[in-house]
Amino acid sequence: MTETIAPAPAPTRPEPAGPRNPALARAALLLLQGRTLVVLVLLVAFFSAISSEYLTQSNLILMTKHVAINAILAIGVTFVILTGGIDLSVGSIAGLASMIAGGLLFTGLALPGGTLFFSVAVVILVGILVGALVGAVNGLLITRFRVAPFIATLGMLYVARGVGQLRSDGGTFPDLSGTPERGNQGFHVIGVDSWLGIPVAVWIMVVVAAAAVVVTTKTPFGRRVYSVGGNERAAVLSGIRVNRIKIAVYVISGCCAALAGLLLTSELGAAYPDTATTYELNAIAAAVLGGTALSGGRGTIIGTVMGAFVIGFLSDGLVLVGVSTFWQSVVKGAVIIFAVITEQAQQRLQSSLARRTA
Repeated sequence: MTETIAPAPAPTRPEPAGPRNPALARAALLLLQGRTLVVLVLLVAFFSAISSEYLTQSNLILMTKHVAINAILAIGVTFVILTGGIDLSVGSIAGLASMIAGGLLFTGLALPGGTLFFSVAVVILVGILVGALVGAVNGLLITRFRVAPFIATLGMLYVARGVGQLRSDGGTFPDLSGTPERGNQGFHVIGVDSWLGIPVAVWIMVVVAAAAVVVTTKTPFGRRVYSVGGNERAAVLSGIRVNRIKIAVYVISGCCAALAGLLLTSELGAAYPDTATTYELNAIAAAVLGGTALSGGRGTIIGTVMGAFVIGFLSDGLVLVGVSTFWQSVVKGAVIIFAVITEQAQQRLQSSLARRTA
């Protein structure tokens, strides 16, 4: 008679323990959650100590004006990242909208019976619609044709930039001031003029940011955006039309990119094909630095705006103290890496504390 020997139970891995010092861990978590504000304060203190011109009223207004363009771009990108996607085409969309608007203002629309010129309001609307159209194409490529967001938007980066160059055969539309006879004056208002001492571009940034905060925190659409990024399968099972949400966020990103391109073009007073080149990197960096997780489902618009301030104030501070553009690129890259590392550290610390309290 043979004896059956039961197999030895498989060794079990012990559950990772929580932090040894919960009070210290909570303090560290609080610091990580507010890291963007901490970095911003440290930057202002550092550059103020180096240069007496950094905190002057005129320089603060100028830096905030520069931040406005990147912040608007980053707000649009944040909607995409919250769903777990990525949009590398926003800089090229901004350039395309710039060339379309510049062409309408400078040369008008050629028709068989003559040339038609549009008012500035119509030109701005057309530029934003161009951004929305390109964003919709991105969304359709990703949802209908199952192209990975990275590849779809990378391809659109080249397509949009190329179409912008074709619009003027690689040339520049040099003067967008318009004339009374054509009824197209006033484009400078959004990029050059001020209201109550604050640039109009900054007011536009405030309006866009406020609208984005309301959408992400107070509307069903905003909750669905977070749901799609948090767990797409669960979102599908709960009845959320995931594809529609994805298309919508890419349309929002395209509109924000086009608006940023129009603001930049208005500030320069001319439209050229390379407008906003590499601006997509600043936008993604601002979103990540502001606490938006690249995996989706986590992030805030306010954090993104603060991240844009960090990127902008850092860039202008480096210029003010005479740091070369090559070192500026190195510093920006280091900031992006730092943002990702600290975001991962925050998630690990949160998980550790949650296990301890469970």
